[in-house]
Amino acid sequence: MRSASGTVRADASGVSPQKAGSAALTVAARPTPTASKKSLVELDDPTLYVNPELAWLDFNQRVLDQALDDYHPLLERVKFLAIVSGNLDEFFMVRVASLLRKERAGDSRLTIDGMTIPALLAAIRQRAAGMLKDVTACWNERLRPALADEGVRFLDPDDYTDDVRRYLASYFQSEIFPLLTPLAFDRGHPFPFVSHRSKNFAVVVRPARRNRFARVKVPPSLARLIPIPASARPGRGTAFVFAFLEDVIRANLDQLFPGVKIVSAHLFRVIRDAGVEALDDTGDDDDDLLATVDRTLKQMRRAPPSLLQVEASMPNRVVDTLVENFEINDEIVIRSGSRLDLAEWMVLHRLPLPHLKDKPFTPRVLWEPDRDTCVFDDIREQDYLVHLPFESFSAVEMFLHQASLDPSVLAIKMTLYRIGANSPIIDMLIAAAEAGKQVAVLIELKARFDERNNIGWAGRLEDAGVHVVYGVENLKTHCKLCMVVRKEADRVHRYAHIATGNYNRTTAHMYTDLGLFTADPGVLHDVSEVFNALTGYSRRTEFDHLIVAPITLRSRFRALVEREIEHARAGRPARIIVKNNAITDPEILKLFYRASQAGVKLDLIVRGACGLRAGVAGLSENIHVRSSIGRFLEHSRAYHFDNGGRPELYLGSADLMERNLDRRVEALVPVRDVGIARHIREVVFDAYLRDTDRAYVLVDRKYERVASSRTAHRFNAQEYLITWYGNAPVNAPGIVPDL
Repeated sequence: MRSASGTVRADASGVSPQKAGSAALTVAARPTPTASKKSLVELDDPTLYVNPELAWLDFNQRVLDQALDDYHPLLERVKFLAIVSGNLDEFFMVRVASLLRKERAGDSRLTIDGMTIPALLAAIRQRAAGMLKDVTACWNERLRPALADEGVRFLDPDDYTDDVRRYLASYFQSEIFPLLTPLAFDRGHPFPFVSHRSKNFAVVVRPARRNRFARVKVPPSLARLIPIPASARPGRGTAFVFAFLEDVIRANLDQLFPGVKIVSAHLFRVIRDAGVEALDDTGDDDDDLLATVDRTLKQMRRAPPSLLQVEASMPNRVVDTLVENFEINDEIVIRSGSRLDLAEWMVLHRLPLPHLKDKPFTPRVLWEPDRDTCVFDDIREQDYLVHLPFESFSAVEMFLHQASLDPSVLAIKMTLYRIGANSPIIDMLIAAAEAGKQVAVLIELKARFDERNNIGWAGRLEDAGVHVVYGVENLKTHCKLCMVVRKEADRVHRYAHIATGNYNRTTAHMYTDLGLFTADPGVLHDVSEVFNALTGYSRRTEFDHLIVAPITLRSRFRALVEREIEHARAGRPARIIVKNNAITDPEILKLFYRASQAGVKLDLIVRGACGLRAGVAGLSENIHVRSSIGRFLEHSRAYHFDNGGRPELYLGSADLMERNLDRRVEALVPVRDVGIARHIREVVFDAYLRDTDRAYVLVDRKYERVASSRTAHRFNAQEYLITWYGNAPVNAPGIVPDL
């Protein structure tokens, strides 16, 4: 049966939920931090903190380590290399672009670690340039030769046989040439627009006495890797042979400039500012948010560059021409190897070579689709946890599918952040609306990189009669909530799914996330209040069960940590376990240092950036930071507090970053079911804290691989969880199977 639950009020330590402002979903004024005894170390010293941007680059290095590690199957290593390259693109689009905006605005504030913005940008460029060099070396010296040994070969122009040349010449004429458009640059031709992330040739030609400049864009609609048919392949024993699109174009540029001498041709690409700060300023009160987002996205196509990446062999004069016409500084330029944008290597993971990939597994299914099961009857009896991808996302889809068809369901309310392509959830919501149910959906139009996609989904839902809300002014709605209202024999009941990850079938197979199904009346009352604030003018300023940003998350989290500090000082059990993606908020960093100094044990399982220094005498002896990089992207967020022997655990959408605490709508839900809470602590958390295979440990400022990771007793948390859920009985959350 359901664990007992009730309104959260002051406990024995005197901690109660904090009020946080006069209007719902507005940033609350920060209360004055609780006074404490004199710190062992002065916490305002900038040397105690790690810059979040540099910490993120440390994380990307850990991902690159996986591409270099032959522990992983070969195509998984290629996948990691592609992820590193794509991560760097996003880093320049967002983080570096934001710093450049501040630099142009003359922002003189120091970073948390005491750096000026120009100094930080210089450090970033040095690290990023080195990382791009390492990416190129990893491909050329390790992965490409290893793939050749497995029958997957990539041809450079010097490797072409006569058969290959004939095939590629024919392919160029039929598939490539019609798509190419040479654009001259001279007094009669303005410098051409260069789109974000496109690959281009800077071509120097000599039509007469003087050199001229032209640009040829590599068509993004064409495959980067051109498969060579068996009839033209050189040698034997090669299952797959590819030529590079850019090589084929370069070799045939003379067909675009007949009768003109080609002096040189070098690849370059531009990364533009993809920041969406402008979207938070919606202009006039009467301005429509949908129209504003659409207009801003069009303007962002011409946003200032944050990176100009060029081939290492590009002559300085050509680089200078690009720098001048993009109106950027030389510092934005990074010279790289001849293969730009290795994020496109992700396509290689689709090759039908299962022996070069991770062993597949079948996720546990919470509710079998062919069983005559009413999920609402089950959830009314007890809470259920779904742990992706070890358990199937089908549980969420079945919850919504039954809600859309059940005549007893009166309403569905849902938040959508990143939905993905061809989402069946959209069809279910439309079916529910067409069946006469009240369906209200908040689609966050400002979800970075998904803005255009979400505009399309919003239009389709509105056309079907769904009540669509586009977001909250000046905030992003990042919480993951779905509520179903159902008329039953005794009364109207509400059911909710509250999660750490997006309602996205694709990422549900690749990201680790937690989701809680519950019918707890108190929790559902708070969920209803959140939806009222999102869709209407509710002015709720506190919640009894949920912890909601930006209203109560900062103050409640502070209170929970302060409570652990008091427990530690009184000699009671005091421990904090965090599993999330980032800890960079300055106030939280200081709070964790204070907790460590008071004797609270902090185990922090942080995938990405962490601004703390671990294990420093007088500062952080009790802080232990781990990062796990495995076959799945760690994305779940959960927070445990010992609370003097009466543990509390929360899961939800928020990381411990300023944006999550102050500029997003987030929700954490308490896990009241004793079995589920025990499972998260003793199975999930424990697995990551025991990992000796994919884990890195932060020692002061530096991440080090766990010492025993190469021994015969390696323990892999993700592989353990695959086995755990494979052996666990269905419909029995919190029951630990024997392994």
